[in-house]
Amino acid sequence: MSLRLSVAQASAIGPRAENQDALRVVTPVADLAASKGYLCAMADGVSQCADGGLAARSTLQALALDYYATPQTWGVAQALERLLLAQNRWLQANGGGQPLLTTLSALVFRGQRFTLAHVGDCRAYRWLDGELLRISEDHVWEQPGMQHVLKRALGLDQHLVLDFLDGQLREGECFLLLSDGVWATLGDHSIRAILREQSDLDLAVNTLVNAAHLAGSQDNASALLVRVDALGAATLGDALVQLQQWPLPPPLKSGQHFEGWQVETMLTQSRQSLLYRVRDAQQQPWLLKTLPASHDDDSDAGQALLSEEWFLRRVAGRAFPEVHAASERQHLYYVMREYSGQTLAELFEQQGPLALAQWQSVAERLLRAVGLLHRRQILHRDIKPENLLLGDDGELRVLDFGLAYCPGLSEDRVHALPGTPSFIAPEAFNGERPTPQQDLYSVGVTLYYLLTGHYPYGEIEAFQRPRFTQPVSASRYRPDLPDWLPLSLERAVAAQPTQRYETAEEWLLVLEQADRRELSIRPRPLLEREPLKVWRTLALLSLLLNLLLLYSLFHS
Repeated sequence: MSLRLSVAQASAIGPRAENQDALRVVTPVADLAASKGYLCAMADGVSQCADGGLAARSTLQALALDYYATPQTWGVAQALERLLLAQNRWLQANGGGQPLLTTLSALVFRGQRFTLAHVGDCRAYRWLDGELLRISEDHVWEQPGMQHVLKRALGLDQHLVLDFLDGQLREGECFLLLSDGVWATLGDHSIRAILREQSDLDLAVNTLVNAAHLAGSQDNASALLVRVDALGAATLGDALVQLQQWPLPPPLKSGQHFEGWQVETMLTQSRQSLLYRVRDAQQQPWLLKTLPASHDDDSDAGQALLSEEWFLRRVAGRAFPEVHAASERQHLYYVMREYSGQTLAELFEQQGPLALAQWQSVAERLLRAVGLLHRRQILHRDIKPENLLLGDDGELRVLDFGLAYCPGLSEDRVHALPGTPSFIAPEAFNGERPTPQQDLYSVGVTLYYLLTGHYPYGEIEAFQRPRFTQPVSASRYRPDLPDWLPLSLERAVAAQPTQRYETAEEWLLVLEQADRRELSIRPRPLLEREPLKVWRTLALLSLLLNLLLLYSLFHS
């Protein structure tokens, strides 16, 4: 089921010449509501500044427009904080030499949770079963005579500090946002009494505003009331099934027609998934991915499958498989385009280690793809040659998002160790949460293997607790490599995350530069890198020198 809210709002100018309060409610389309949520916000412009009304209105306008334009994989608090920090800079730069200030309380409701972002002296409350609970703090000075002087607000300081609160929604409860023109005059006792008497939301907010002015408020008065009528999906996976509990497809047979698809054959079957080749009405090949019958009642597996589809939709591009809309879908599966070509594992098995020029082309395209994933806050967590397809069209595509992870959206599974052991970063074995540096480590092992046929720390078996010390230099297996390349790989697979590349773009820049002298790792001395070669060379030179001396003695 989907989250359903009822909202009412009211604002009155009172004895002031201008209403510098601003209210905003955004009800997005279903897809955005599932991923980004519903936004309700109140801003109270500070009248002593250059233009408090402008500050309040522009802040809510920027928030309403830009919040839904942020990557859908950003967490709610992350998106709100980035946007409000940018708005704080805008307010400071556009006050014409005078302060341009506003307070703000913004609520985002998504699924079964809410997030509050707050700064200033608007107030946020929760109301259920006659209990009124304030969930925001007034950012004012507590000294006598300064209780209405703000110590935090948008535009006040260069370094904005916001309060965030995240919590579980309860069906039937209400959230109330009030400007100080209401709460400072009425007090919590009167606010509670009005909410108890007025069950109609519109009557309640209008009564709050009017009562504040009748009680002597000299400020603008605003109220926004939100009631939770029905809770939404508990997780991203639930939202992605379009609020239905879809059954698994029945066993599909060659030649069968299923929801607009012609089944050609089953390609792979494992404990985790089934993969069929199907064709559309134009006889174009696609791949239908679903779960085996053993997962019929496994909600986690179903959510993981639909999350995989969701990730692929969000990273649409040449480096990733295209996902079909599948508008007639009534079962739990998704469909992606099939591409002809071979995986890099198959290519390696066929021809062995890649030639340097081919390797560098693969490396650069892989890093661009991984960089795009990370910019959209998606971690792949299973990068290896088997999941990289070199298409007959020349494109390199990243496959299999079954283990992909998005902070704030994906569920954290304690002690889970996804991926193939030899490609898993050292810190993941210690239970640390997924990071971009772990993906880049997997890229490093992949590129190291494609170049040498070996692993930098040796092959790691399942359930093994490996120890990571110093990786073996790739030049030991490929003496033909230029000096910069083994150093670049050693940095990529460093045991300590802080010693690796910070981003895919940083590593890509190293690969693209013709002059490798600017590598941040200083080359180790030749004696340290290749001691055997050095001593052999010195021994050979010594032998030649002795032979020359003997020759000169016998012929003198």
